[in-house]
Amino acid sequence: MTYSMGLMLDTLLPLLIAFAVTAVITWRLIPELKKVQTVQNIYEDAPESHQKKQGTPTMGGVAIICGILASGIYMLAVSGFDPDLLACMLVAAGFGLIGFIDDYTKIAKRRNKGLTARQKLALQIALSLAFAFYLLTMGEGGDFGSDIIVPFVWIDVDIGWLAIPYIVFILVAMTNAVNLTDGLDGLCAGSSATVSMFYPALLVGAGYSFIGRQFSRMGSELSSDYLLNPQGNTLILGEAGIGVQPQAGFFAAIAGACLGFLLFNRHPAKIFMGDTGSLALGGAIAAAAIWAKAELLLPIAGVLFVLEALSVIIQVSSYRLRHGKRVFKMAPLHHHFELSGWAETKVVGRFTAFTAVVCAALLAALIIQAYALGG
Repeated sequence: MTYSMGLMLDTLLPLLIAFAVTAVITWRLIPELKKVQTVQNIYEDAPESHQKKQGTPTMGGVAIICGILASGIYMLAVSGFDPDLLACMLVAAGFGLIGFIDDYTKIAKRRNKGLTARQKLALQIALSLAFAFYLLTMGEGGDFGSDIIVPFVWIDVDIGWLAIPYIVFILVAMTNAVNLTDGLDGLCAGSSATVSMFYPALLVGAGYSFIGRQFSRMGSELSSDYLLNPQGNTLILGEAGIGVQPQAGFFAAIAGACLGFLLFNRHPAKIFMGDTGSLALGGAIAAAAIWAKAELLLPIAGVLFVLEALSVIIQVSSYRLRHGKRVFKMAPLHHHFELSGWAETKVVGRFTAFTAVVCAALLAALIIQAYALGG
């Protein structure tokens, strides 16, 4: 099989499966959730324009999780059983379960208070610790290692036992950052899909630029997904490479699930993903990036998530340290722009476009470097 055909099958089929499964389940979920009154309760201090969303079905993240898992099962079936892929699937489902418990508690109590912050954090840390111990002891057949790979300079830095808190921090931080982004119709799903597709696009672009030129000189058909540094002794994107099936396929599955959900979540949203969906997406993206040893690219590609989280940190810190003074009109950041006069669709469109531009710029920089290395 040619390199390009392999890439297409490794990414397109998982994306389409996740898209179809998520779209169908979401379509069927909407009327069922309405019947059992599984609806969103809008915060009293939310922007006035959000009050009309009261009663919209929530917990649609169940469909997103089903889409990701269905695609993952397909990959396990066609590519051979991969315990690392299964671990990432379980992380996505596990974080989704935490969100589900939180959403269900809110609905049962008919108020916007589910699990306490400490309870959620404790569950997230416990799940992240389990994933960290798995990767460091059994990941990549026991060869995952405790090293991190620094982008652009492509050097390995072995951090030893610090890899455990490092992995836990990335998982918990990114999951909660994605969760904070879920506040406007289509924002979380659209930005998550964009960030998720960055990684397969990186393989296609950078991998082809580097490997394609090398193999073409030898007159050989491409058969490797590995992207080497100039010394040829370190894989740029990890021990197995970001593009080796099923890593790229798992990212594509996340994107496909987001796109399938967007059919019903775009403005005006017919359903919300709830913490069930946002925590699952954050956990899935972070786990896959860590698995691929490309997690240091995540704060750049997912800079929107970082900015949303920082806005909350800055707002809370300012309020406490400056005697009630606020930096933003409201946090997270998307609410600040809403209260500044931007329509919800404008905020979502520009934030998603911003994410796409950042991902494209990062992708271009990496492709240019790969092209230069392949010269």
